Amino acid sequence: MTQLTLRQLVVLLLMLLSSVAAHAQASRIAMTVGERRFDLTLADTAAARAFAAMLPLTLDMPDLNENEKHVTLPHPLPANATRPGTIRNGDLMLYGTQTLVLFYLSFDSAYSYTRIGRVDDPAGLRQALGPQAARITFSRP
Repeated sequence: MTQLTLRQLVVLLLMLLSSVAAHAQASRIAMTVGERRFDLTLADTAAARAFAAMLPLTLDMPDLNENEKHVTLPHPLPANATRPGTIRNGDLMLYGTQTLVLFYLSFDSAYSYTRIGRVDDPAGLRQALGPQAARITFSRP
């Protein structure tokens, strides 16, 4: 068995930490509504990666059902829909292959969605979005 020196172990550990940090950064995006910025963590899905590749993206998202904003994306994304059961305030989901949905209330749902990501701290999200259509910019932090 090969023995590693302390220096080699330190180099390997630094490489691992760098890789973990790069992955964490790649899984983060920002969402701006008016003057308010929210940080999001992307899901580990093909749809989330495809959505991130479209950024930066500014969308006018109309309200639906007084619990979500939605919009048809310019291009379809890969879907792998499941029934989440409970939708959470701050969930960013894909309905079908081309409808982006941002939820600002928590509730139970029988609909199927593909997870894109989630707002890290959704406090104030409902107020920032307001009751009408909202212009939302998604970007890299």
